[in-house]
Amino acid sequence: MPTLTRRRALTAAAALTAAAAARTAVAPAASAADHMHHGSPEPFDEVYKGRRIQGRPASMGGHHHHGMGYAVLVDGVELHVMQNADGTWISVVSHYAPVPTPHAAARAAVDELQGARLVPFPAN
Repeated sequence: MPTLTRRRALTAAAALTAAAAARTAVAPAASAADHMHHGSPEPFDEVYKGRRIQGRPASMGGHHHHGMGYAVLVDGVELHVMQNADGTWISVVSHYAPVPTPHAAARAAVDELQGARLVPFPAN
C-alpha cells in the first residue's frame, strides 16, 4: 500500500472539494425543476386598495415569464414578476423587497405605485 504523502493528501482534498462544489451547484437547479413540476403558487383575483390584482399560471406562448410561467396583472396590465433562487418573489416595481408569494408581490407593487398607473414592461 502506498504511503500517504502531503501531495497525495492535498490532491485528494482538492478532488473532494471539487466534487462537493459540483454537487452543490447542481442541487439547486434540480430542486427548482422539481418545484416547477410539483406545484405552483395559488391563483388569486382580488381588489386591493381599489386596484384589481390577479395571478395565475401563464401559458408560455409569446412571452418569457420568470418564476415558473406565472402571470400577475394589476388592473389588467402585466406586472413582471420573478422567483428568486431562495423561493421568494420580486417584481419590476418592488425589486429590492422580496416577498413569499406572487400575491404578496402584487400587493407590494400596488403599495409602491401609490395610485399611479402600471406601465407595461417591454418583453425582450
